[in-house]
Amino acid sequence: MIPILSVLDQSFTRKADQAHAAFQDTIAAAKHCEALGYQRFWVSEHHASNIIAGSAPEILLAAIGAHTQRIRIGSGGVMLPHYSAYKVAEVFSVLANLYPGRVDCGVGRAPGTDMSTARVLAKDGKPDFYQFPQQVQQLCSYLWDSDTSPMLRPKPPEAIPVWCLGSSPDSAQLAAEQGLPYNIALFINPNINPELISAYRQHFQPSEHCPEPRVIASVSVLCHDDEQQLQRLEHTADVNYLRFFAEGGRAEFLSPDDAAEVRLSERDRSVLHSVLKGRISGTPDQVCERLIAVAEQYQAEELMLVTNTYDVQDKLDSFERVAKAMSTFGR
Repeated sequence: MIPILSVLDQSFTRKADQAHAAFQDTIAAAKHCEALGYQRFWVSEHHASNIIAGSAPEILLAAIGAHTQRIRIGSGGVMLPHYSAYKVAEVFSVLANLYPGRVDCGVGRAPGTDMSTARVLAKDGKPDFYQFPQQVQQLCSYLWDSDTSPMLRPKPPEAIPVWCLGSSPDSAQLAAEQGLPYNIALFINPNINPELISAYRQHFQPSEHCPEPRVIASVSVLCHDDEQQLQRLEHTADVNYLRFFAEGGRAEFLSPDDAAEVRLSERDRSVLHSVLKGRISGTPDQVCERLIAVAEQYQAEELMLVTNTYDVQDKLDSFERVAKAMSTFGR
């Protein structure tokens, strides 16, 4: 079965303090993906980073919605422990009233930043990630149950899908227990045992708005027709990945020309092999074959592509190659 294709965008900047350009690139990517027939376009939440501009996905989604017509838009995701579940429900109700039938609310537990910033985000300076299951339950109640949340205004025009995001057995168990669709973050942790999804499906408790288990697998993808250009994109991504984690998310995004001057050590290559072995890169046919294999392995009806490049055109071209190749794959 050919999986549905969607996109998660992280609004990478080329230089610090260039958020305007990063957001324009994200909007351009959303419009491009809509024209190509992608199902969803989600944006992430990160804080205190020079390289990722998207600290407020709910605001960015409003702009994306205004520049698109059909594609579903959503958060991938709102880091719920930083906020009141009621406030998140208000925000997504407003978005759903602006763009009826198009809004997804993806939520996660991770801080999306370092712990010093997480303490600043917490209203009392004490972030509490252990309340996440209760917050998810509260959020669903506010969005779906008018009897328990008569004060929520404006009311959502329809039941807004709430997706549980994660890469651990705990998140999969939570999604199963609360009857929520699940987005597994393979681009963060490519070493996840597929049995996690089997357990999610086995223990899934049907809910009113999600009667059957649903899975999206989010994967890192680079696609190019030319092998030399593909290697250039891969090396640039590798160098920037190492810099991102070595400098706590505060390193600037090196261009392909600057990255080409960086030589990777054996230790660097070992780290990259461990954390990026799940990245799918290659020609369109190669990428499609591997994407379908991942969808089958993780029992995912849908794949969400994560493609981070220095030049936005490289990203747009990668999305286009994958979409066109997938539409004719196996014919």
